[in-house]
Amino acid sequence: MHDLKSIRDDAELFDRGLARRGLGPIAQEILALDTARRTAQTELQELQSRRNDASRRIGQAKAKGESAEPLMAEVAAAKERMGSLEADERRVAEELERRLSALPNIPADDVPDGLDEHGNVEIRRWGAPPDLAFRPKQHFELGEQLGLMDFERAAKLSGARFVVLKGALARLERALGAFMLDIHTTEFGYTEVSPPLLVNDQTMFGTGQLPKFAEDQFRTTDGRWLIPTAEVSLTNLVADEILDEVTLPQRVTAFTACFRLEAGAAGRDTRGMIRQHQFAKVELVSIAHPDHSEAEHERMTSAAETILQRLGLPYRVMKLCAGDMGFSARKTYDLEVWLPGQGAYREISSCSNCGEFQARRMKARFRPKDGKNTRFVHTLNGSGLAVGRTLVAVLENYQQGNGTIAVPPALQPYLGGLEVIGA
Repeated sequence: MHDLKSIRDDAELFDRGLARRGLGPIAQEILALDTARRTAQTELQELQSRRNDASRRIGQAKAKGESAEPLMAEVAAAKERMGSLEADERRVAEELERRLSALPNIPADDVPDGLDEHGNVEIRRWGAPPDLAFRPKQHFELGEQLGLMDFERAAKLSGARFVVLKGALARLERALGAFMLDIHTTEFGYTEVSPPLLVNDQTMFGTGQLPKFAEDQFRTTDGRWLIPTAEVSLTNLVADEILDEVTLPQRVTAFTACFRLEAGAAGRDTRGMIRQHQFAKVELVSIAHPDHSEAEHERMTSAAETILQRLGLPYRVMKLCAGDMGFSARKTYDLEVWLPGQGAYREISSCSNCGEFQARRMKARFRPKDGKNTRFVHTLNGSGLAVGRTLVAVLENYQQGNGTIAVPPALQPYLGGLEVIGA
């Protein structure tokens, strides 16, 4: 959500920020609604004062034996007008909130310009793609040949974009999640949380999934939503709260199933595990002091990179352009892992600084040490990592000529010392 005061102070700057997102000017429409609401509020206050004064004078007139009918008529007229104004003010306030809630965050100044992925900028690379002496296969070819990845039976159970993992691959998925959690909790100070997978409307609104992206979500018959990412549950832990400054930053992590309709992904990644309706992910969330959120963003990205480095998976870091960032983000780094079977880098993590955008929607604030005026916290989130896509990357980067998969040394303790995954 946006700060109305900042729009009043510099409407042109606000429109320029949205223009970087590919949106047309809207500040004047927002300000017109804001003016109409404030005008109604001012008139309501004036009418309230006049009605109270007239009511007081009615009592005085009756005490003196004078006629109070003109004053009673004035009170009745004020009451009728106030009812009309309250309805108008409520209607305008709802429209103002509807408009504001549909607008994305303003990009940070150092975010590159651009309207899609072609405007993203590569920051750095780590590791070299493996030099395989054979034609590399894609993960679904490897998994199906091993007899441990079954899309046909998953489709029988649930339809397209689901998978059944069996045996060593099911164990590998569980091992990856545990490995990631262990690093984030013991080395980077994140507190592990087991959050709800079903949330209400307000929780989805708080992190920006609603109202704009309702069509991308799974909703239950009782009106709850399956989380598209644990960011939703973890970030909203501080909704409607006032934190003490000394408790910041707060860092939490969770290994959960996630659910997305992928409504806009028709025809993309139809085979394999890259884009599914249900997938596992380890999420990182930080609730930070506004003065330190940039440093926290770099720290979070480094934590996600550490997972890839320990697994020996080549990757690159991309700074997303203004038009390719998520709705709530003001700045985002994407980590893209090398997939030999595709011969391409694919996203495996997005780490975003949302500034106070989500905090305003959630009403999440902190009290400074001096005790003066609460401030909104800054929220950050990142994948640390997408577990299913990490499994894909392990299969493709550690595949061997005979179709088996070498287990990365860092994961072998989580698999009882297993060194090779075979049929």
